[in-house]
Amino acid sequence: MKTFGGPAVLLDRSDINTDEIIPAKYLTEITKIALKPHLLEDLLLDGKPFDSHSKYMEEAKVVISRANFGCGSSREHAVWAFEVNDINVVVASSFARIFRQNMFNCGILAMELSEDDINTIFSMSGDITLAVDMENEKVTVTSSDKEQGDLECSFSLNAYDKSLVSGGGWLAYAEANY
Repeated sequence: MKTFGGPAVLLDRSDINTDEIIPAKYLTEITKIALKPHLLEDLLLDGKPFDSHSKYMEEAKVVISRANFGCGSSREHAVWAFEVNDINVVVASSFARIFRQNMFNCGILAMELSEDDINTIFSMSGDITLAVDMENEKVTVTSSDKEQGDLECSFSLNAYDKSLVSGGGWLAYAEANY
């Protein structure tokens, strides 16, 4: 079974759209790997450009954001950009419907947590790491600031989406089941 979690990058904003995840000018690329260096390159946080090539972004396996993540067009390229950058979990209080399903179809966990849990995560200091227990639908959020305790949260997935994500995405699921 695939392992989910790891070092996290926090994007403290709602309504991050697919054009900010992967700019439209790269939609003509013919391979997923060509999208890799362009993940989040047009993202603005508090009116300032996000450093998509920082050490934290290069090490990240998890992205944590706020509400309505992945809104905008329904392009799969936005999810592929996460996939080729080894991001295996995106956490938000809500996702755009098609984006969320594209995440599952690619074997990436789109984890919805309550706004209270998201606010708690954003209030934590230090480097943030997530450990996901897919079977029990639990996540532990840990800070490198040892004065802070861990945050344990629950999430839920229906059986089909859990099978897609655990099995490595739609193609792997179809191969195993059809």
